[in-house]
Parts: sequence; C-alpha cells; structure tokens
Amino acid sequence: MANKKNLVKSQRANQRSYLNKDFSAFRSELTQYGQTYFADNISDFSENGLAGMFIEMSSYIGDVMSFYLDHQFNELNILTAVESENIERLVRSSGVKIRAAAPAYASVSFYIEVDSSLTDNEYIPEKTQLPVIKAGTMLSSNSGVKFELLEDVNFRKENKQGKLISEYKTMKTDSDGNPTSFSLKLSGPCSSAITTSDSFTIADILTPFRTVTLSSPNVSEITSVKDSDGNEYFEVDALSQDTVFKRISNNFSDSDLVSENIELIPAPYRYITTTSRRTGQTTIRFGGGSADSTDDDIMPDPSDISISLFGKKSTFSRFTLDPNSLLKTRTLGIAPRNTTITIVYRAGGGISHNVSAGSIKNVSSLITKFSSAILPVKISKVRSSTEASNELPSKGGESPMTLNELKTTALAYQNSQSRIVTKADLVARIYSMPSNFGRVFRIGVRDNPNNPLASVVSIISRDTDGKLITSPDSLKNNLVTYINQFRLISDAIDIVDAQVINLKIIYGATIDPASNINSVIQQVNLAISSYMSIENFQIDQPIVQSDIVNIIINTTGVIGITNFKIVCLSGVVHERNYSSESISVKAQTRKSILYPPKGAIFEIRYPNDDIVGHAR
Repeated sequence: MANKKNLVKSQRANQRSYLNKDFSAFRSELTQYGQTYFADNISDFSENGLAGMFIEMSSYIGDVMSFYLDHQFNELNILTAVESENIERLVRSSGVKIRAAAPAYASVSFYIEVDSSLTDNEYIPEKTQLPVIKAGTMLSSNSGVKFELLEDVNFRKENKQGKLISEYKTMKTDSDGNPTSFSLKLSGPCSSAITTSDSFTIADILTPFRTVTLSSPNVSEITSVKDSDGNEYFEVDALSQDTVFKRISNNFSDSDLVSENIELIPAPYRYITTTSRRTGQTTIRFGGGSADSTDDDIMPDPSDISISLFGKKSTFSRFTLDPNSLLKTRTLGIAPRNTTITIVYRAGGGISHNVSAGSIKNVSSLITKFSSAILPVKISKVRSSTEASNELPSKGGESPMTLNELKTTALAYQNSQSRIVTKADLVARIYSMPSNFGRVFRIGVRDNPNNPLASVVSIISRDTDGKLITSPDSLKNNLVTYINQFRLISDAIDIVDAQVINLKIIYGATIDPASNINSVIQQVNLAISSYMSIENFQIDQPIVQSDIVNIIINTTGVIGITNFKIVCLSGVVHERNYSSESISVKAQTRKSILYPPKGAIFEIRYPNDDIVGHAR
C-alpha cells in the first residue's frame, strides 16, 4: 500500500506545470501540496518554520527557472527577442543581411584647362592634351570627409557624331578674339567609402568554411578577393549558389544605351559575408570543399563517406556514415589552402558624410593618364589647372540600422522570395536589374494565349531626349540572362518590343472675351501635355477622353468646347519622325475610352506640335 501511495504521489507531481508562475504562485502551490500529502509528518508550514524555509527556497529556484525559461522562449521569436545577439541571429536566419554604416555618394564635376586647336575652321580643345582622370582619385570636403572617384572620367570620349561628350567653353582669347584655351567640364561618381585592402596567409591545412575578419569597419563593398594562385573568389548569397553575374563592357553600337552586358559564369571559389552590428566589422566565410577533389555531385557517394568496419568481417546489420566527410564536398564551394588571400574593399560611411553642395573641392590625390604624344610640361599645366566641385549635396550616408529597424526589415523580408512566381515578382525583378545593363522604362505583362505556362513581357525604353524607343538588343539579352536565374523551371517568358502609338490631340474651345486667347490656349496645352506625359502612362493603359475634355473645360478662361479629336500619327510627318505603328482611333474607342492594342503604349511625341487648340 505504501508503494502504491508513493506511486500516486509521483504521478501527480509529474503532472504539475511550472510555466508562467512567479514566486508567490510557486509558494502557494508547494504549501498546498505539502499540507495535502505530508500533513501527518509536518504541521508547521509557516515562514518561520523549517518546512516554510524549504518551500521558499524551492519557490525561489522555481521562480528563477521559470523566468529564464520564459526568457529563452521569447528569445526564439524575433518579435519578443530583446538580446542584440539573438536579434542579429534571427535577422540573419530570415535572410536579411546586416549592413554597417552606409557611405555617401556624390556626382563631382571636374574642370580642366587645355589649349585650343583650329580644326575644320573651328576652334576646339586640343584633343592630345585631354586626360583621363582615373578611378581612385581622392578628394575631400571642407569638413574633412574623404571621397574617392569610382569611375574613370574620360575627357577624350566622343559621341557617335565625333563630338566631345564634355562641356567646354572659351577660357582665354588672343588679341583678335580667337580662343587660345578652353575650360572643359565632365562629371564622375564619387563615394565616401575609401578603397583599402587586407591580406591573410592561409596554412596548408584544409579547414572547411574558414573565416577571416576585415580590419576596417563599415565595409560597403568588397571589390575583389584573389589568392596567390590566381584564383578569384566571388560573393554569393549562399554557399550553395554556384553561379554569379559578371559585368562586361558592351562594345556594340547600342553601348550608349546599354553600357555593360551580363555574363553568367561558374563560381567554384566563392564566399559569403556577415557584418556584426556591434563592432561594424565584416567577416568572410569561404566554402568547405577541397580543390584537390573532383566531385561534382550534389551529395557525395555514400560509399565514400562510410566508416570502415572493424571487428566482425562476416556479418553486419548496417553501415555508419561519417558526417565530417559531408563537409569536404565542393558543392558548397572550395576552401582556400596553402595560399595568401588578398581582399580589396571599400570602407567608411555614416550620416555625417552627407556634405553640402560645393564642399567637395579639394583634390588630394590626382591620378591621370595622358597621351604619349603630349609633352611633360603640358601635362603639368593641365594637372595644375584641375579643379573639382559637387553641384549637388552628397546623399546616401546613413548610420547602421537599429535593432527595431532590423526587426521590421526581417518581418517584411520573410514573405519575399528570390524567385519569380507572380506577375508582380516578374515586374519587380526586371525593374531591379542594375541600370548599367540597360534601363527598361515600362513593362507590360500578359498571358500567352498559345501557352498557359508562358507570359509575354512587353518592354520599351527611352532615349536621351526622353522619347520612347525600341529597347536595344543588348538590353534584351541582359534580361534573358538575368531573369532566367529566377524563373520557375516550368515557366516560359517571352520578351517582345512594345508598340508605340503616337497620337495628336486637336480641340476647339470657346474663350471668355475678357481673357487673352493665346494665353488661355497655352495654359490648356500645358495642362494636356502634363496629363499626357509619358511618365503617367503604362503599357496597355487606355486614355479616358472625358478626362482630357474636363481639363480643357476647367481651365480658367474656357467657357465651352466646340470639338475634340484624337488622331494617330505614324512615319514621317512634317519632317518629324514618329513610330511606324498605326491604329484606327475610331475602331479602338469604346464608350469614349481609347484602348491601345495589346502590348502597346500611347505617346504624345512632340507636345508643342501634337497638341493643337483652336479658339473662338
């Protein structure tokens, strides 16, 4: 009976739950438990008694254990976590990369003075004296913030017409008024993140997923990682990613619209980066495989990772895998070994790097390249004339994200996906392609009537004057390479050119006699031009004619409208070039709404000539 009674007591005790209890709750429950099951042996459970002392000690331990248990559970949730290390871990696990302080960027104009040259009865700058100001040139602001030139500023560069792309004006003249020297101006992007480098000697020991920490804080970009064997390492989002995009110069005729092309290359040597919010330093983690192995499988052969059997040779029930062998596969990248790693990166940033306009004018280190035909004295003269200034304030400098900002970003990022599933994913992915690979101005997505798994993407671009043009082939090739890495394997995407439908608006209005007719017509034309601005239109977007009529009627001075008409223009009209596409406005209009053909966009190409108003 005693054993049965003790078993019942044990079962009842194991069913107790001590979660979400404080000291008082523990003490009350332990006191009640003691009075119920041990009343025959102990009668004094007061605070001054021995039993009360043990109960309070147990309650204290339970209270502390409950607190830490609740705390640990809270630290597993990004919404309730309070410890910075745990928040960083949860943020990283959600896919968000923690960044250090961001650098500021500014467009800095460089000015030089060169001699003039008489060419084809026209005075122009002497081209042999024009330099290339190389990337890496250092500047500083009045407040002491350093800036570095990111791209070469080539004063020799010409457009298709053979004219210099730089702006120039007469600087000095002779007694006859002929220019003897010119001042040239050309801008280049600068960043407050300064280029530096670190080197690490790697021993001849295979260490999977080796890490190195960069010495400078606030790293904004790692420009190159190379070892002494000539291998180049590429940054990836995850070590399982085995390909990367590479930028190559576009040497085709459309290079003025698409400066670079995308090339997809394999990346056996790769790494990922993590940044500590507390120290601001960046750690690089390399792959886990050996360069000596030749495995290309996603998983190694089980026979290669099994542990050798010892003892019995005749029979065995199952074999055992050595988990350490899984780390040696090259599918997660190659680990550096017996080499020296050189890492070149840009570091620096902060909100204080946002300097005012005109403050970046001190050239502390000028790197130039001249033609070999120019004399050293001329080189010295041009270099001494070099000046710099930022016409606009620098922007982008920002402090590291706070813990609350990291939480918010992680929660929003959890629902995102790094693949194209919906039409919104497709549009966002195309618009997010870096602009140096070609800029898509407008995108239209519709279902392919011949293939239920395919989508037709209509794209259009703009020229330097803001007019719609057919997207260059280099841009389409870049889109194919870029999108193909994110689409689902069962999906197909057809990229086609959007049709441009050029329109002309003709209207007649009755003007108040007390108003100036020309002024009122001009105001109406400006209002219609603003409404029909290409920035306000998307592919497949119709035109509601009543909206334009309301603009005319609601203009001050207009008391009525006599006629309204929209016509389509195509080809060459009055020496103005229009799109070759043509539609019947009447056939495309339903209930006073003008609809474009599928995959088309409307444009008023020449607003000053294609919006015509008559007054009465």
